[in-house]
Amino acid sequence: MDVRVGDWLRGVRLPACLLAVFMPAAAAAQDAFPNRLGSGVPSPSITAPAFPTGPAEAEASLSLSAILAGIGEPLRTGLAWRIYDDRGDGSRPSIVARSTDPEPSFRLAPGPYVATVTYGFASASKRITMAGQAQTDTLRVSAGALKLSGAVGDQKIAPAQLAFSVFVPVGTNSEGRLVRSGVKAGELIRLPEGTYHVVSTYGESNAIQRADLKVENGKVTDATLNHRAATVTLKLVATPGAEAFAGTAFSVLTPGGDTIREAIGAFPQVTLAEGDYVLIARHDGQVYTREFKVESGMDRDIEVVAKGA
Repeated sequence: MDVRVGDWLRGVRLPACLLAVFMPAAAAAQDAFPNRLGSGVPSPSITAPAFPTGPAEAEASLSLSAILAGIGEPLRTGLAWRIYDDRGDGSRPSIVARSTDPEPSFRLAPGPYVATVTYGFASASKRITMAGQAQTDTLRVSAGALKLSGAVGDQKIAPAQLAFSVFVPVGTNSEGRLVRSGVKAGELIRLPEGTYHVVSTYGESNAIQRADLKVENGKVTDATLNHRAATVTLKLVATPGAEAFAGTAFSVLTPGGDTIREAIGAFPQVTLAEGDYVLIARHDGQVYTREFKVESGMDRDIEVVAKGA
């Protein structure tokens, strides 16, 4: 039987007895010259060259302190520091470090930053560029402080009975922008220098005083607001000087009928600005009234006699 063996023996016909001789040689020849597009050739691979990496830029320390502008007095307490990254692209900066130490030290990578310090309601900021070397810098804060109290005549008002609100005037509006409310007597309020409008409330009614106060850089403005008011004790009695009826509902009105204060009890106390008032007492379905006058500094009892009780 004749057999056709390989392309390289094309046209040559061999007897079957020679097939065993030439077959291994043909297979070897095929292995030696593989098909360039066949699966026997592995896909070439490309490896990126390995370049040596340089050393990372080292962090360095930034030491900061704060002083009062003008007088140069160091600030040791009440400081809050923040370090922001300065991207320079108009996006909102992010905080990278913070501290409440008087003279903090931060470890920062090279790059631009903004350092800010807050002293009460006053603050200062500065752009700083780190370049891998330690730096020291000082921020100057323009600030003073307010310390408030109240009095009636020569008599100081207990701090627990006072509350202050501090405003920044805007145009003709003295209460244009609220800086802080609920300020306690004797509390030190750190503020940028400028003029502030202060509202003092004595008690919980209409005893209110106002003042415009100037805060100067490096100074504490200690101000006492003088109230013209008094504290009265309300009572409903059967006869003058008798025991007060418990559970009485009282209303204090202006002569024009505006309600100033309401209270319930046997003898509630109310602090009122000096002036004329109308007192209404309600008890057991009955209503009793009287007029009375408040004089500054004259604390006293105001009795309503329940006629016919």
